[in-house]
Amino acid sequence: MISDELEDYADAVTSPWGEQLQALEAKARDELPDPQMISGPVVGRLLETLVFLIQPKLVLELGTYAGTSALMMAGALPEGGRIVTCELSDEHADWAQAGIDASPYAERIEIRRGPALETIAAIDEPIDVCFIDADKPGYVDYYEAVLPKLSPHGLSAAANALRGGQVLEVDVMDDFNRHVAAEPRTTQVLLTVRDGVTLIRRA
Repeated sequence: MISDELEDYADAVTSPWGEQLQALEAKARDELPDPQMISGPVVGRLLETLVFLIQPKLVLELGTYAGTSALMMAGALPEGGRIVTCELSDEHADWAQAGIDASPYAERIEIRRGPALETIAAIDEPIDVCFIDADKPGYVDYYEAVLPKLSPHGLSAAANALRGGQVLEVDVMDDFNRHVAAEPRTTQVLLTVRDGVTLIRRA
């Protein structure tokens, strides 16, 4: 949504990932089929900062892919905090699990395979942070399933809110954005970071 030069500038003045995560991201871009699905350093640092501020006991991530965003958030968790990350693809889950196992945060991150709605339904404890970055047609259902389980000061973050500009046309993300905007139970702000990140909290 902004020029490549400004993207590069934002990356350059954002605190870099650690060496292990940088290596994992580079490997993912070489080996996985859709490198644009990796959250990247700026969004990764944003998620890490949100986790640092909220100090969640439970983070739910919908869409693991390479595992980099889960690892960024794991580094800011308080003592006893954990991440449940959902992945439908066994290939992606296997790839991410290897990177997580090689990290210092393996005990903090659990990958659950299968449909995310099934995982959400099985969670009984409050969700303090939810990062939605899975199939875009499922966003409204994920939002609705997570909201009743969101803790009083919990926060959801939905990735790709601008959909590369397609959101200005007829697009599934426009449907999601307007659904949330019309929602009386929540308050939200769409940040124009990278491809858009919408932050949602209880009203």
